[in-house]
Amino acid sequence: MLIRYACSIGNKLIRNASWFQAIALLVVRLWIAEVFFMSGLTKIKSWNTTVALFADEYKVPVLSPEIAAYITTTAELVFPMLLILGLMTPLSVLGLMGMTLVIEIFVYPDTTEHYYWFLLMGVLLTHGGGKFGLDYWLMKNFGKCSSKRSYTYK
Repeated sequence: MLIRYACSIGNKLIRNASWFQAIALLVVRLWIAEVFFMSGLTKIKSWNTTVALFADEYKVPVLSPEIAAYITTTAELVFPMLLILGLMTPLSVLGLMGMTLVIEIFVYPDTTEHYYWFLLMGVLLTHGGGKFGLDYWLMKNFGKCSSKRSYTYK
């Protein structure tokens, strides 16, 4: 009797697991998007200050402060919007991971928060955006991706 009851609960959880996963992926997408989008909005509020920060504090190698500011601001506004929509999630995540890597290596090394960002973005990279995103809708309606990623939509 107890085993049957435990199996019944287990089956219900497994049936609903895809919805729990979809909600979790949505929350992760929105959280990561907010972090970067708010940073992008801050940069466009005072462009002169942003360029000065890139020249004096951030000092990203190879790029001029103006170009680095444009690239970073554009990425911080575009990639989060794509994440919110759940569109091109892997591409957006890779872009934001690249930015985070540059921040961690050249700007603010040893900031633990970046490791959490990487962990959450790794989840999105390996599991996709979930059922509440345009990637899911596009794959469901226009065919599956030829890659063997975990974009198995049912």
